[in-house]
Amino acid sequence: MGTRILTVEDDERIRSAVKLALEDEGWQVNEAENGEGALESFNREPADVVLIDIMLPGIDGFEVCRSIRRISDVPIVMVTARADTHDVVAGLEAGADDYLTKPFAPKELSARIRALLRRARTADPGNTHMAFGDLELIPDEGVVNLAGEPVHLTKTEFRLLVELASSPGRVFSREVLLERVWGYGYFGDGRLVDVHIRRLRTKIEPDASNPRYVVTVRGLGYKLQP
Repeated sequence: MGTRILTVEDDERIRSAVKLALEDEGWQVNEAENGEGALESFNREPADVVLIDIMLPGIDGFEVCRSIRRISDVPIVMVTARADTHDVVAGLEAGADDYLTKPFAPKELSARIRALLRRARTADPGNTHMAFGDLELIPDEGVVNLAGEPVHLTKTEFRLLVELASSPGRVFSREVLLERVWGYGYFGDGRLVDVHIRRLRTKIEPDASNPRYVVTVRGLGYKLQP
């Protein structure tokens, strides 16, 4: 089976244009015009990447994202008509890996999807076992334990943690993390890093408001405290 993309968009013209652009890349496309249809489609035939418009009739894009995230760590891109910070952050907090602002060029959409697929399918090289206090990582197996209990991370959260853990004590700038974790380089958005760090902390820190492991270095970036 080839790569399958689920696109959730209530505007038929946009949905059709996106479908044509994705099919030109050789991908299979499932479509849904509302949140209910999206969840039915995903439960029936899980996709490799999901594109979700925020403003949907009925169940909005945020809830669709949260519902899918509860059962899958599939890469999710939220699509918004505004670059409004609240919409962007809310989408990422709901579990999205990335976002796009309308109008977007088909080449940019394709580039984002290829980067997401590449990250999802590429094994993380390096140490087979890392431990920092009660935090344990086994990158080759995709395992994270905290005080002996398994922690479920999305693929992006996991790659972010492994990247930080690859050089304990080293400060990683947002730009470096965007390039290494998202593969986006200069056109990425630092909010992607900040929100994913915040989500990661809620899962691995005993006290997310006073992090022990993933520490902010003001004005520079983030590091994993050895």
